[in-house]
Amino acid sequence: NNVIISDSIKYIGVDDTTLDLFESQYIVPNGVSYNSYLILDEKIAVMDTVDARKTEEWFDNLDKELKERVPDYLIVSHLEPDHSANIQLFTEKYKEAKAMLPQFFNIEGLDERCIVVKEGEELDLGNHHLKFIMAPMVHWPEVMIEYETTEKVLFSADGFGKFGALAHEEDWACEARRYYFNIVGKYGAPVQALLKKASTLDIEMICPLHGPILKDNLGYYLNKYQIWSSYQSEDDGVLV
Repeated sequence: NNVIISDSIKYIGVDDTTLDLFESQYIVPNGVSYNSYLILDEKIAVMDTVDARKTEEWFDNLDKELKERVPDYLIVSHLEPDHSANIQLFTEKYKEAKAMLPQFFNIEGLDERCIVVKEGEELDLGNHHLKFIMAPMVHWPEVMIEYETTEKVLFSADGFGKFGALAHEEDWACEARRYYFNIVGKYGAPVQALLKKASTLDIEMICPLHGPILKDNLGYYLNKYQIWSSYQSEDDGVLV
């Protein structure tokens, strides 16, 4: 992949360009990306897995960046299958890795390896620190996001995501709006609560689980979410 984040934070996600319907109901003419990230430090954290359709490619991307090292942690932001499908395989391959997640779920044999984290807790990776922020109902009950305090990166789960594979360049707003209203739209109040938490953070980059990494003019994206989640009109006009 050609996605560059930083020297220590690597993109290991995959594009899915042959998917007819996302979640079996949304047309995705330009596909979708399943994003996953790797933080390389004294301790190594993998930020979410990907859909079962892309298992082999994801493990290839992970192995390529690990260069013989072994992950210490798997951060599970969101238990929807397009992100959690490879948790079991990951834990079987990396038997010492701990899974950090927002609430416990039952995978046979994982009980003693799952760590349920709480609001505001931090994970020390060495130079990087992950702060956990709960985001229930954005758009599933168990969602959490992570803020990396050194490079000021917000790993935003499905927030700020969009339809469209990363290989397909297009304007962010159109497919992000369609993604938001279809996937997150009815959870305006929880999104507003999350935006309030995000407003206290110094964010230089947003890494969502779908769509491009957002680096420039972050106020634009935050403002769009503010408008969409409060059900305001985006443009002034006259309805005829």
